[in-house]
Amino acid sequence: MRVLTLPDRYIKVFLRSIRPRITLLLTVLLALFIVPAYVRVEALTRQTQDDSAWRDVERQATLTAAAVRAGPARIPIRPDVPGVDLIQVVGPDHRVIMSTPTARGLAPLSDVWPSLLTPERDVQASTPQGRLYLSAVRLSSSLDSAVVYAARRAPDATSARRLWLLVLEAAVFITLAACITWRIADRLLSPVGCIRATLCSINSNNLSSRVPVPPGNDEIVRLAWTINGTLDRLEKANECSKLALTHLSRFTSDASHELRTPLAGLRVLLEEAQLHPCETELPQLLDEALSDVDRLQTIIGDLLLLSGLEAGIPANRDLIDLSQLVKEEVGQRMDLVPVLLRLETGTTVRACRIQMARVLTNLLDNAQRHAKHVVRVEVHRHDATAELTVSDDGVGISLADRERIFERFTRLDAARCRDQGGSGLGLAIARDIVLAHRGTLTAGCSPLGGARFVLRIPFSGSATRSPTDGCVGDQACEDPTVNSSMLSPAPCPVHHGPRSSPYGSTSSATR
Repeated sequence: MRVLTLPDRYIKVFLRSIRPRITLLLTVLLALFIVPAYVRVEALTRQTQDDSAWRDVERQATLTAAAVRAGPARIPIRPDVPGVDLIQVVGPDHRVIMSTPTARGLAPLSDVWPSLLTPERDVQASTPQGRLYLSAVRLSSSLDSAVVYAARRAPDATSARRLWLLVLEAAVFITLAACITWRIADRLLSPVGCIRATLCSINSNNLSSRVPVPPGNDEIVRLAWTINGTLDRLEKANECSKLALTHLSRFTSDASHELRTPLAGLRVLLEEAQLHPCETELPQLLDEALSDVDRLQTIIGDLLLLSGLEAGIPANRDLIDLSQLVKEEVGQRMDLVPVLLRLETGTTVRACRIQMARVLTNLLDNAQRHAKHVVRVEVHRHDATAELTVSDDGVGISLADRERIFERFTRLDAARCRDQGGSGLGLAIARDIVLAHRGTLTAGCSPLGGARFVLRIPFSGSATRSPTDGCVGDQACEDPTVNSSMLSPAPCPVHHGPRSSPYGSTSSATR
């Protein structure tokens, strides 16, 4: 493995940040653009200078030739074009006839002699005076015609000096651009440092902090918004987790208590029978033991059902008629308190028949446990929902307990005795089933004077509105315990203070 030298380490540390990488990248790109641009500018400048120099010497040579042809020439010759100061008129014997003061005493500037076919020629000549741009013009078409030479010096030293200036200017410009890029990158990335510092300070015990959002609407701002949105969701999830852990802890404690009670009773029965076998009546012992076993079996079955509902295990859902379901379920029951039915046929919903029957059974068990004279079940349509209500004429539910009764293992004071209370899971199971069907289950006061449970579930299919009132099976409408005075509205009792309602959930739900 190659060992990094000290410069290599510095380079790696330097390039670890985005800021120097952006600066280096833009500087290199700028250099790749500027250097050819400056070279091109210099080439164009040189080309322009050359073209201008050739035009000047050609013009001066033409003007001097015209002046010589026009008559006696001025001696010495005066240049007409600025910068063109080397002018000679050379005879056919290659002797200088006349010249400008600058070219006086010099040999002919060039040995180039224009021909009759090309009376004008432009050449570059190297002389002791330096490199020259020279134009030669023939004065006439005769064989012994003289030739006019007009020349100017090429700017060699000036071009070299200008090239160094251009290099220095390009270096200064690139350095300045690198500094500006560094400052801009530092300004643009400074919010990222603030976001990183804030995120480092956030932990599971403090999810309320949020990263600062810089002004604008660029990618960093949207990143800050996304991070804050994620932190909001994490905070809500953390709160939900804490709440779920609290509920789970309470549920575990309640479940342990509920399971321990029948187990303790069963153990007492068996130990007493073991200590006093002669005084124990076997049939009574078996009946009491089976009662405790039934209670254990009910609690475990309800827990398994709740677990399945929480896990979201799908159930087969079909179109069912709530009115027909109520008739069938009530007809199979042998209740002590008569059940009055008010059903609207054709109220169909898409649901699991077994689960909806369990909801109805739990609500009816709850109502039968606390009703005095009558229980009423109604089914009808309400806007886009099917509504099923179960009412009784019992004591009712206090306003403070109308949500608490749907919690698991919740029993109100009057329902805690063993002959009144069930597993404490019935109403919780009913609500979870209804929620799984995208419906609602609420508790309120009944026109009969007791409790009223209202189930609403999305309606499905067409309904024929033909409400019927009647009783089913043993709950005959002619039952003397049911009269019109019982069906009239009664005030809804709301109890406060030490007087508590007996509602919780029965035996599958006890109030």
